[in-house]
Amino acid sequence: MASFSIRSSTIRLGIFISTLVIAAILAFQLVWLKKVYLFEQKEFDHGVIKAIRGLYEDMDATAYNYSHLNELIESPETHFYLARITLPVNKDSLTSYLQDELDDFGIFADCYLGIYSTAAGNYIYTRLLKSAVTTGVHSSGIPVISRGYDHIALYFPNRQQYILGKMNFWIITSAILLVVLILFGGSLYYFYRQRFLNETQQDFIHNFTHEFKTPVSVISLAADVLKNPAIAEKPDKLATYAGIVEYQAAYLRSQTEKLLNFAFTESGGIEFSKQRVNIHELIQEAVNNLAPLINERNVMLTLKLDAPDPFLEANRDYLVNVIINLVDNAIKYSKTPRIIITTKNTGNRMILSVEDNGIGIERKQIKKIFKKFFRVQKEDTYTSKGFGLGLSFVKKIVTAHGGKIKVESEPGKGSVFTIELPLQ
Repeated sequence: MASFSIRSSTIRLGIFISTLVIAAILAFQLVWLKKVYLFEQKEFDHGVIKAIRGLYEDMDATAYNYSHLNELIESPETHFYLARITLPVNKDSLTSYLQDELDDFGIFADCYLGIYSTAAGNYIYTRLLKSAVTTGVHSSGIPVISRGYDHIALYFPNRQQYILGKMNFWIITSAILLVVLILFGGSLYYFYRQRFLNETQQDFIHNFTHEFKTPVSVISLAADVLKNPAIAEKPDKLATYAGIVEYQAAYLRSQTEKLLNFAFTESGGIEFSKQRVNIHELIQEAVNNLAPLINERNVMLTLKLDAPDPFLEANRDYLVNVIINLVDNAIKYSKTPRIIITTKNTGNRMILSVEDNGIGIERKQIKKIFKKFFRVQKEDTYTSKGFGLGLSFVKKIVTAHGGKIKVESEPGKGSVFTIELPLQ
């Protein structure tokens, strides 16, 4: 039965598309909620105006030309309505008529009623019309808005809450939709992370097996040859196989140290002591450690150690490892290695750069080279052996020293890794 596997890159694309869809749905929902809110506001205004028209009809209809309500009614604020009236009026009848009209037109919100007299310059009567639907206590009464005519004032202090209450269904469904979309997005991201970690684990196991299988096989074959008594009569051949064993053992030790260093830095942060070190001495120490590889690959190494102040506060061992990693990469990714190591001072900073003439790095891969397990690829194949831990380790150490690392590269022409460290 054929198996179907989805790569993490495909899931990442799916997450990106899903994010766009979710954003579009949320934007549409917000626009829809705004339209519903505006619609409910208009419905509320229309209901109040109809209630006032009904009030005019209930009172002396011949006293008001309620066919032109726009001349009789004014709304200076969103929750405030003024309606012309001729005094005197029966206050109890007015209150009763208004309460009935508001109920008839579905305005179930608390309303302050005020009768304003121009002669008195204030309200001569105020009353709170409580609604059975709304709840709450209002700390202040009806505000005074004076006009040059007698009028009644209708003030709805909880108009906005009332309208939002009518939108409960839409708000709740929107909240549920938002939660569902968030859970869906979270599930996709979790699935992506699990798939990515699974691929990373598989790649690591594959790389580990590949990197260690060859040296172990070579050492095993060399050991079989060295066990042959006849080899003692051939000193040249003996030295050759002993050299093979030594080289492969050194390679295994180097890879093991990289794994241990990376595992240590990943386990709980990096803690180390600093001392005053000479960066030029550390570069020379790193070059000496790589001497066998430099000689084997016929590396053309140029040192431009021009920093007038080569001293800085750092951990000697870690910084040597950083330099070794950078130079080792420069050698691995170059056919005929030409490497330039440069130092200089800029203000209170030490600048160390390692330049090579290697295969270079594509722009889309530069952002990933400091991630663990990442190795530069060319046409879907890895360009060199290794676990993809070196540069990740380098960045951790440089960052722990309060420094920065950057890379400039052009495919086919080489790369320049630049480290900037504080002198103090």
